[in-house]
Amino acid sequence: MTAPRHEVWLVEARQTIRLALPLALMQLSQIAMSTIDVLMIGRLGKEALAGAALGGTLIFLWSVTGMGLVTAVAPLAAQAFGAEVPVRVRRVTRQGLWVSVLISVPGLFALLAMEPVLHWMDQPAVAVRGAGEYLATVAWSLPMIVGFVVLRCFGAALNRPRPALWMMLAGLPLNALLDYALIFGELGAPRLELAGAGLATTIVQTFLFLGLLWFSTRSRDLRDYRILMRFWRPDWAVFRRIFAIGLPIAGIYLIEMGVFSFAVVMMGWIDATAIAAHHIAIQVAAVTFMVPMGIGQAATVRVGQEMGRGNPSGMRRAGFAALAIGIAFMSAMSLLIALFPAFLAGLFLDRGMAGSAEVLALAASLLYVAAAFQIVDGMQAICAGALRGLNDTRIPMVAAAVGYWIVGFGVGWTLGFAVGWGAVGIWIGLALGLAATGTFFVTRFNRLTRSRLPSPEAPVRR
Repeated sequence: MTAPRHEVWLVEARQTIRLALPLALMQLSQIAMSTIDVLMIGRLGKEALAGAALGGTLIFLWSVTGMGLVTAVAPLAAQAFGAEVPVRVRRVTRQGLWVSVLISVPGLFALLAMEPVLHWMDQPAVAVRGAGEYLATVAWSLPMIVGFVVLRCFGAALNRPRPALWMMLAGLPLNALLDYALIFGELGAPRLELAGAGLATTIVQTFLFLGLLWFSTRSRDLRDYRILMRFWRPDWAVFRRIFAIGLPIAGIYLIEMGVFSFAVVMMGWIDATAIAAHHIAIQVAAVTFMVPMGIGQAATVRVGQEMGRGNPSGMRRAGFAALAIGIAFMSAMSLLIALFPAFLAGLFLDRGMAGSAEVLALAASLLYVAAAFQIVDGMQAICAGALRGLNDTRIPMVAAAVGYWIVGFGVGWTLGFAVGWGAVGIWIGLALGLAATGTFFVTRFNRLTRSRLPSPEAPVRR
């Protein structure tokens, strides 16, 4: 006897929440670390905050590029798991670690040489100095960040996301302790200020990667996959497959995060106050975004598993169940930000310091715009994840370029500078870019899952 339709959807929703919850908590833990950094750096003043904003933007761009590329491990491993081919799971993960080294090591050295580039981009001198100090230590965390994502995708594809969550939760207090000691020179440590914040991040990210690697090779649920067995042995078919799927994912990440990051440059064309206000507002928006990002990762896995099983109705149900959960959450976040913008902004900067009042007032204005784009931001993140589960990444990348840069950047620059609305005008453009992209992603997932069953990856040799 077939179960009633609503019961089938409820079962899917419960399975999605069960998988998405640790993934979302993991994302929240990650953003909590950067939020702690911002909270403590803010105590050094708005100049230090502006420097951290510039340096943090650059490490973030390189990170999301590498993370996007190796995120291809999630759908490929999930499809192999759904098709019950464990050898393919191992090979996908192993080649994902290869790719993480290939992309992150050049990025590390590029970050160390970015200070002259920031001068060339006409950024405030005091902010560029601070960014250089920060990047000198934080750049070394890049290989660990990207490698951690590979191992996280491996666990999530097997419905085992909790080891990565445990590591992130363990890293939170360590990050806070190291920040406190190295930024302010407490607990017998030298006072390194921005360089100390970067060093703390590098130490913590190294701890996270090595800890998750131990879990992935030693825990009862994961060790049988032996992801490090014959690590030196290439599988060029899988390697190319990761790039074929991962490059468009990285492109989508880079396109989206790139327009938000370039907004920092546009803020620099205004003044250091605009940079600091933008950094505060984007940090608040990033915290709420972590939940739909985790739901999107769960959608990738759930859709990918159903694709591996050859179940078109299950693929469609997995994607839209995740979307409904995300819209409900982001609706609540939109209301929260709209009701308390001044309070949220005030958490990041000492009100008694010189120049704080104008920064906080502008940040509160930007948060009103953030409240308006919460739902569409969640939609695009979740449906992008669902499309990754179908191995559909190239056309969404093109759509993201149009949505974020032609609509988002174009309208933002026009309103911010030509019309004269400044930072608020830039953010309105970003919101419209999110809306355009999110609408396209939802429409495309709906059309693909109605019209055809995409082909999963062909089996690899044993």
